[in-house]
Amino acid sequence: DNALSVKLPYSKTIFSVPNNLDIIGTMNTADRSVEALDTALRRRFEFEEMLPDSSLLSNIRCEDIDFVSLLNTINSRIEKLLDKDHQIGHSYFMNSNNKLSIHDLRGIFKNKIMPLLQEYFYGDFGKIGLVLGNSFIKENKEKTIFSKFTYDDHDLIDERKVYQLSDINKLKATDFKSIYEKSE
Repeated sequence: DNALSVKLPYSKTIFSVPNNLDIIGTMNTADRSVEALDTALRRRFEFEEMLPDSSLLSNIRCEDIDFVSLLNTINSRIEKLLDKDHQIGHSYFMNSNNKLSIHDLRGIFKNKIMPLLQEYFYGDFGKIGLVLGNSFIKENKEKTIFSKFTYDDHDLIDERKVYQLSDINKLKATDFKSIYEKSE
């Protein structure tokens, strides 16, 4: 049923896909650097929206972390701050043995999720804090000393809060659970 042959428009040669091969293309609609390509592909192909499916994470194990709640909480917050096209996919947490170590989970956040959130929120760590919480983003309480210069809004700038990323390599399972657990 899946076998397909087409005549290529320029070379006029036949190109075939065998019946035992499915071609599936994926694309993150939030990636604006490929917007022209996205538009071109949408004119030529049929698309099926595939939103994150947190139920696929119900068997993932790592120190009693509930990955279904984790992903649903992150994505509901992202959707509130941005839109549904920016949600985190379930595949970030999946592997062949359905088990993650805390080291693996830290790597997923450090190398995949945090860079994505920084891109989504243009480095606004306050908004990333709204998504992930106090364990991931800390207020930088160091006083900034500006040079001697008269500026009308100097006091406003001096009072502005500055945030920074926590050291993800030091996070514990309780820090990841804090994303979805209700604080009292």
